[in-house]
Amino acid sequence: MALVREFAASQSEQAFETLVSRHLNLVYSAALRQTRDADLAQEITQAVFIILARKAGSLSPKTILSGWLYRTARFVAADVLKIQRRRQLREQEAFMEGIFQNEPDAAWEQLSPLLDEAMARLRDKDRDAIVLRFFENKSLQEVGAALGLEERAAQKRVARGLEKLRAIFAKRGVDSTAAGIGETISANSIQLAPMALAKTISAVAITKGAAAGGSTLALVKGALKIMAWTKAKTAVITAAAVILAAGTTTPIIVHHYRANDSIFSKTTELTESDNARFVRLTGTTPAEVARTFFEAMSRQDWTEAAKYWPPGFLKRDPTFLNTITNMYGGLEIVSLGKPFRARISIAKMIELQPESRNQFSSNKGSFEAAGVFVPYEIRFKNGEVKKWQLSIRCDNPESRWYWDGGL
Repeated sequence: MALVREFAASQSEQAFETLVSRHLNLVYSAALRQTRDADLAQEITQAVFIILARKAGSLSPKTILSGWLYRTARFVAADVLKIQRRRQLREQEAFMEGIFQNEPDAAWEQLSPLLDEAMARLRDKDRDAIVLRFFENKSLQEVGAALGLEERAAQKRVARGLEKLRAIFAKRGVDSTAAGIGETISANSIQLAPMALAKTISAVAITKGAAAGGSTLALVKGALKIMAWTKAKTAVITAAAVILAAGTTTPIIVHHYRANDSIFSKTTELTESDNARFVRLTGTTPAEVARTFFEAMSRQDWTEAAKYWPPGFLKRDPTFLNTITNMYGGLEIVSLGKPFRARISIAKMIELQPESRNQFSSNKGSFEAAGVFVPYEIRFKNGEVKKWQLSIRCDNPESRWYWDGGL
């Protein structure tokens, strides 16, 4: 604080440079933790020291400077994140306005972000039929010839695939007929690639990637792993079907869901207004958070997954990352349900988790859970299935989503 008073009195550059050198890492680290963005952290750090320069003359001599700087960094970071969320909301609103102003493309704008995920959930034969009919715009006769079917059978398969897509889209809030989905995909799904790209790809592919860049090779390696795992998973499922057909009682798939173990005394599904409020507050919805979280673990992208660990969590439990990596790495999302809020039964909580007894003054009644629950069903690499509810919350000053349980 002597240096602060010196700067306030004489505008001493040397005094201020000393302050910056002593406290730079503290402020930058606080900013980086809150934003997880190095560029934003640098901007926040600069802003904090500008504030210090402006307020130097009004700070009390008893001020603990490091504590003041840390708190100021938190305020600035919170403001930056709020600005980001507002910008995202404005962009989202502008995007939605564009959809309504451009009515012919509105259906495609809705379907496009969901299409490939929905296609991935179809059986291979149904997916092939949809690709042939609507991505390549082949006639039903041509689809049948490619699939080894009569034209009528090809028509049924295409119709079945469209109906499955319609059901998947409906669960994601897209209201359309099966015929409308087919027309939309047919009109919009294929875009022209740059002409020069074909030559570049050919030149690199012929050498099996010898001339490709490191990032491209990493993508190739990752894709090959996924393909190998998908093939192995198919073999396991096929073998399980054969075993079950033979009449064995050996359990192939284990479900972790036990209805009697629910700790909820009451559940309430989130409404559209609830989701809109979360978008305004955090920039996203609970359902999107859950999907992003599980998809990160599916890709084994632990940097992305770690964005949802509570602050300091891994330091408190260093073994957790190994456990979560071994169990959840490479998982497959089977389904995600509708997010809900819930009241927790204290009696059931104590029954299932006796160590929590000391947290309650009584074993009666219930309390409102702080977060949101997202039902999920996932399949591990060994074929085992787990069905439960992911608990996430955003009740912190930065309005960031954190995992709170359910794994």
